[in-house]
Amino acid sequence: MLRATIAALFFAYASVGALHLQPRAAPTRRGSDVRCSLAVFGATGQLGSECVYQALARGEKVVALARTPSKLVVPEGSGGTEAGAPLTSRDLTVLEGSVTSRADVDAVFATGGITGVVVALGGKTKDVGPTMLQDGTANIIAACEAAGVKRISIVTSIGAGDSENQAPFFFKVLMMTVMSGIFKDKNAQEALFLNGPGRELEWTIVRPGGLSTAPPNGIINVIQGEAGSIARADVAAFCLDAATKPDWQYLRQTPCISSDKGTSWVKDKGMTVGGKVVK
Repeated sequence: MLRATIAALFFAYASVGALHLQPRAAPTRRGSDVRCSLAVFGATGQLGSECVYQALARGEKVVALARTPSKLVVPEGSGGTEAGAPLTSRDLTVLEGSVTSRADVDAVFATGGITGVVVALGGKTKDVGPTMLQDGTANIIAACEAAGVKRISIVTSIGAGDSENQAPFFFKVLMMTVMSGIFKDKNAQEALFLNGPGRELEWTIVRPGGLSTAPPNGIINVIQGEAGSIARADVAAFCLDAATKPDWQYLRQTPCISSDKGTSWVKDKGMTVGGKVVK
């Protein structure tokens, strides 16, 4: 009965316009002439692979940590006809390991030259455990501090933290039921930056709406109201900007992002909400 109700709400949700959030604080300037070397955590996920793929396309060097490196493939959204092929590049280093192991995380930074970090962790709770997000992110923060790396973007979800009222009604139902454990972990992950050991880093917590595998359209609305769907490819571009742009305007902020769909959630076969695939 609950699944049927959620499904009905999902497809009935209407579309309205989005607003643009004005930046609140000036960012710390970094040298614009320095080529970035990015560490990506969660690289084999659909969003993480977009971050890797697009960073390489921008000419950046990437170091990725993956439990199963062979699962890193060209993403569907940006990859076109190459989607699903192994993602390889001379500018890409993939290390096998777990984000919950401090030694494995330290190995990423030991490659040298890391200037920015993207955290796009996900996975089913039964596979990764109920506290993987907070435990893994705590390791990343500690490694950043040890290596002197400041810039970091972290993907959580609409509905996390103080954005609960920006989530549509059907999603709030999910948050209180089948996704309650995931959101407990996401909120703890965010707290590491809001009032924890990562608060002095140059962080941006990115809260997207429903994620799809659509190609990027380049439209990213930072919103104050309810969020709609957005392609992972566009979220990845936003995260990379947060990790690399010298004059990033959302430094130490928690922007909720949506596309040009208002609050409409366009369901496709790869759509996820809060890291959970919606069937």
